[in-house]
Amino acid sequence: MATFLYKLGRLTFRRRGFVALIWVALLAVAGIGAATASTATSSSFSIPGTEAQRAFDLLEERNPGMSADGATARVVFQAPGKEKVTDPANKAEISGIVKELQSGSQQIAQVADPFQAKAVSQDGSTAYISVSYKVSSMELTDATRDSLEDVGKEAQKSGMKVEIGGDALQVMPHTGTAEIIGVVIAAVVLVITFGSLVAAGLPLVTALVGVGIGVSTITALANVLDLGSTTSILAMMIGLAVGIDYALFIVSRYRAELAEGREREEAAGRAVGTAGSAVVFAGLTVVIALVGLAVVNIPMLTKMGFAAAGTVAIAVLIALTLVPAALGFAGKRIMGRKARAAAEKEESPDAKPNMGTRWARFVLRKPVWVMLVGVLGLGVIAVPAASLEMGLPDDGAQPKSTTQRQAYDMLSDGFGPGFNGPLMVVVDTRNSSDGKAAAGRVAEEIESIGVSAVVPPVFNKAGDTATITVIPKDRPSSHATEEVVHDIRDAGEDVRADTGAEVLVTGATAMNIDFSQKMNDALLPYLALVVGLAFLLLMLVFRSILVPLKAALGFLLSVVAALGAVVAVFQWGWLGSLFGVEQTGPIMSMMPIFMVGVVFGLAMDYEVFLVTRMREAYVHGETPGQAIVTGFKHGARVVTAAAVIMMAVFSGFIGSTEQMVKMIGFSLAVAVLFDAFVVRMAIVPAVLALLGRKAWWLPRWLDRVLPNVDVEGEKLQKQLTEGSGSEGGESGERELARV
Repeated sequence: MATFLYKLGRLTFRRRGFVALIWVALLAVAGIGAATASTATSSSFSIPGTEAQRAFDLLEERNPGMSADGATARVVFQAPGKEKVTDPANKAEISGIVKELQSGSQQIAQVADPFQAKAVSQDGSTAYISVSYKVSSMELTDATRDSLEDVGKEAQKSGMKVEIGGDALQVMPHTGTAEIIGVVIAAVVLVITFGSLVAAGLPLVTALVGVGIGVSTITALANVLDLGSTTSILAMMIGLAVGIDYALFIVSRYRAELAEGREREEAAGRAVGTAGSAVVFAGLTVVIALVGLAVVNIPMLTKMGFAAAGTVAIAVLIALTLVPAALGFAGKRIMGRKARAAAEKEESPDAKPNMGTRWARFVLRKPVWVMLVGVLGLGVIAVPAASLEMGLPDDGAQPKSTTQRQAYDMLSDGFGPGFNGPLMVVVDTRNSSDGKAAAGRVAEEIESIGVSAVVPPVFNKAGDTATITVIPKDRPSSHATEEVVHDIRDAGEDVRADTGAEVLVTGATAMNIDFSQKMNDALLPYLALVVGLAFLLLMLVFRSILVPLKAALGFLLSVVAALGAVVAVFQWGWLGSLFGVEQTGPIMSMMPIFMVGVVFGLAMDYEVFLVTRMREAYVHGETPGQAIVTGFKHGARVVTAAAVIMMAVFSGFIGSTEQMVKMIGFSLAVAVLFDAFVVRMAIVPAVLALLGRKAWWLPRWLDRVLPNVDVEGEKLQKQLTEGSGSEGGESGERELARV
C-alpha cells in the first residue's frame, strides 16, 4: 500500500492543476445539485419490529383518516390575572381561533374545540386546542406553519398568554455561530503548530472542500433518500474534524521530509506513502464504525451513519490527492520562517528535544505511575455512567425562551405534566367476539393502574379497531411514565388471553420508550461488531496482537468516562448552566451508540498515526523504548493539534438549540479529550514501555496468514534505498514507478 500511495502522491503533486480542477468541479456539481434539488419534505421516523410501530401501521391500515403518525400542535391559552378562559370574551376568542385553524390549511386533519373536548383545567385558568395534521412535521409546508404561528400572535392581542407546543413547529436545528468559533480555534491551533499561515490554511481549505461536497450531496439527495434534518449537521461535524486532521497528518509528514533535505515532489510522495497509509486505515475504522450503525436496524440511524461515512471517505480521498496537489502550489511557503532559516543554515529544526520527546522519556521512567493515574482518573470520571438513564428529550428540554417550552410548562401547571405526553392505546378487536366489551375492559384495566385520565374508546368505521387516549401522571421522559407503558402492555396480555383482542401502546412517548429499548439491546452487539472488525484491521496495521487489544481497551475506558461526564452534566445537572442545559433528564437514547461509533473511529486516528510512527522506528532497528520516543518526537505535536482541533469543532455544536446536537457535540468533545490526552498520550506509551518487545509479538502462523499492507513503509524504504544506491535517485524512482 505504501508503494502505491507513494506513486499517487508524486502523481498528484506533478498533476496538481488537473487534480485541483477535478475537485473544484466536483464541488461545483454537488453545490448545483443541492441548490436545484427540491426541498426535503419528509423525514420519516420508524422503528421496525417495535410495538409502537406496529400500532401505527395498524391504524394506518384500519383508520387512515386518523393520521396517527401525523404532526400535532397544541395551542395553549392562559387567562390573565384572576380571569378564566371560560369567561364569555375569552371563550369567544378561543372558539374563533378554532374556526380559523380549521380553515387555515389543507394539511390539517382535525381541530378539537377545548370546550367540547374537556381540555379546560379545573381552575379554569388554562385551555388548549389540539390540532392534528395529515402529514408528518417535516412534510408541513411553510404556509401551514406560518398560519399556525399567525393564529397564536393574533390570539395574544386578546390579553391571554398564548403559546404553541407539539412537533408541528419543529424546524431545522440552529447551531448558531459557535461552530464558526470552532473553525477559528482550529485555524489558530494550526498556525501555532506549523508557524506558517499557508501550512495552517491548507488543511482548513481542503477540509472545507470535502465537507462542502459531502453536505451538498446529502442536501441534493435528502428528498430522494428521505434524510433527516440532523443528517447533514452530523456529517458536517464529523467530516470537518477528520478532514482537518487527515490533511494535518499529511502536511506534517511532508514538512518533516523537506526538513531532511528531500526534493518537494519526493517529499510529497513519501508523505502520502507513509502518513497517507495511516490516514487510509484511520479512515477505514471511522467508516466501519459509522456503517456499523446499520446493525441497529433503525432506518434514520442507518442513513445518518452512511451519510457521515461517505463524508469521511471523501475526506480520505482529499487527503491523498488534493492535499499533495495543494502542497505543490504552496511551494516553500509551506515551511515557517524558523524552519526555512534553519534549512538555510543546514540545521535540523528538531535538534533540541521537543515537548513530545521530553514527555515520552518521562513516561519511560515512570510507566506504572502514569498508567495508574490515567486509568484511575478516568475510572473516577466514569462512575456516574452507572446511573445512566436513556430516553428521548421532549419539549421540556427546549430553551425556556421557546414557545414550545412555554406551552409545555403551561400545560404542566394547568393539567399536570402527563398532558405533555399522552399515550395512545390501540385495541384490535377483529379476533374478539365482543369488541366493545374488550375495549371497555382495557379502559378499566388502565384506570386501575393509576393514571390522570382515560378517554373512553373510540372505534373506527369498521368497528374492529378502537383507540384509547391515556394521560399519565408524570412527564413524558420520566421513569414513572415508562412504567405505566409497561403496565398497560402487561395488562394487555391478560386481556388478549381472555378476549382475543390485541392491545398495543403507541404515541410519541411510547415510541420513544421503544426506541430507547432497541438502542439498549443493540449496544453490545454493535460494540462487538465494530471493535472486532477494527481489531482485525489494526492487527494488519501493527502486525501485533497486544497493540490492537490495548487500543480497544483504552477506547472502552475513554468512552465510559465520557458517558460519565455526559450523565453528570445532562442528567444530574452538574455545570449544566455552563453548557446551556436548562432541564435535566434522561440521556438521549441514540447518543451512547452513536458516540461509540464515532469516537472509536476518531480514537483509532490517533492510535494509528502515533503508533505507526513507533512501529516504523521499531522495524527500522530502534529498541522499543527508542521507538516510543521517536513516535512522540514526530507525532505528539501533530496528535495534540489534531485533538484540540476536533474538540474545538465538536464543542462548537454545544451552542445548538437542539438538545440532541448539543449533547452529541459535548459527548464527542469530552471523549476526544479523554482518549487523545489520557489514553493515547499517557496510558498507551506506558503500556508499550511495560510490554517492551512483547508489544510487537505476532505468532508465526498468524504472520504468514495476514497480508502485509506495509503501513510503516518498510518495503517502500527498502526499494527507495536500493534504487538510490545502485543507479542513482532518478533510475531508482523509474524502477519504483514500474512496481
